[in-house]
Amino acid sequence: VPPQTWTNSINQANKMALLAWAKETGTNLVQINGQRRYGGPPPGWVGDPPPAGTEVFIGRLPQDMYENALIPLFQRVGKLYEFRLMMTFSGLNRGFAYAKYSNRRSAKEAIAAFHNFEVREGCAIVVCRSTEKCELSVDGLAASVSQRELEATLRRVTEGVLSVTLYASPSQKPAQLAVLKYSSHQAAAMAKKTLMEGNMRLDGVETRVEWLNPDLKQKLQSCKEKPSPSWVQGGKGPGVPKQAPLSPVLPDTLDRLNALCQRRCLGTPLFLTKCVQANPNGWLRFWCRVVIPGCPVPFSGFTWVRQDGPGKSGHEEAKVAVALQVLRMLGES
Repeated sequence: VPPQTWTNSINQANKMALLAWAKETGTNLVQINGQRRYGGPPPGWVGDPPPAGTEVFIGRLPQDMYENALIPLFQRVGKLYEFRLMMTFSGLNRGFAYAKYSNRRSAKEAIAAFHNFEVREGCAIVVCRSTEKCELSVDGLAASVSQRELEATLRRVTEGVLSVTLYASPSQKPAQLAVLKYSSHQAAAMAKKTLMEGNMRLDGVETRVEWLNPDLKQKLQSCKEKPSPSWVQGGKGPGVPKQAPLSPVLPDTLDRLNALCQRRCLGTPLFLTKCVQANPNGWLRFWCRVVIPGCPVPFSGFTWVRQDGPGKSGHEEAKVAVALQVLRMLGES
């Protein structure tokens, strides 16, 4: 039997009922990359999408149940902005879906009304708040892969990329691990599916794509907070640099970083600088942190700057130095 004939024959009665319902109600369902979607936005919607906290996860669904039964059920408690049913190639659902409401109150009411609700006798579903994860980890990247190269690749094959941050892989030496932040949970989920199915390879290294684990995120953040060797300047003496710690930088470094962050919709960088050591010869050692709202972890480290003259604190020079380092990490220097 040809595959198309075989898949069409599965659950045929319910598929026909879905088509009849969609035609009768004028409901438009669009299937893209393994999920079928209603709305996002629905007809007649005016304004911005609903805020975070308005989406619920629906699990333990009978695989032969479709939107003609589910959308009317979940619309009982409030207006749906979007409904996404995860699908298999055979046309059965994968047992779970996401319903996004127009407000948080409706989402809470959906959880109260439908968690452990029997959609059929003996079939109680799970309904809980969607975590709306927006971050992925990609482990196993070649050490030669640059942030700019990776971001360019991701923007070609996925949508909604907000930021890409590279780290040394905790599990695969000397490989790299990337943390990808997307504009929404849906964009991140679509990207995850695309990257996994595409079996993405860069420089011949096979990668592993997963949701960013909170423990891993904390570990990466703690590693990032330690002084980075590329930020620490000078020699082995007691805090005395052997040579000029920074190459000459353009005066527009701060403007360049601000422009980059605005271009990538990351928000305005916040600089924290603290002088931790002052040498008699005029060198100052600063601890610096740059917090960029759209990046998952801050950039932290140490740098040396030269005190230009009396009344100069060195803080502005430290900000320029650290801005240059951040530009390099983002692949823009």
